[in-house]
Amino acid sequence: MTKPYGVVIISHSKDVAKGVHDIIEQIAADVVITFAGGTDDGGIGTSFDKVNAAFEENSADKIFAFYDLGSAKMNIETVAEVSDKEIILYNAPILEGAYATAAQLQMDEDPEVIKQNLKSIEIK
Repeated sequence: MTKPYGVVIISHSKDVAKGVHDIIEQIAADVVITFAGGTDDGGIGTSFDKVNAAFEENSADKIFAFYDLGSAKMNIETVAEVSDKEIILYNAPILEGAYATAAQLQMDEDPEVIKQNLKSIEIK
């Protein structure tokens, strides 16, 4: 059964994005997890089109988003401005934040509790 909240992973590296996805998929089989990484030509960096596609491909209407570096965050923020989806973004460590969030979503934890937990690990 698919959960109402999803997770999106955005990294400057397609391998990092896929790796984080693969790890959290193991503990959150019912959470929709999508990812994007790298530039359009396969290099290190981010691509608005790839980031946007990761959110569009995620069937959840409410999505917790995790990223590795600044331009990934900027692309997520730009997508949030044009998307109909609710995008929940914290400055949490990409692997730890995504893993803890996906595990809690899998266990049907209250999203407000998840948000409070993310605030406790947020990078200032």
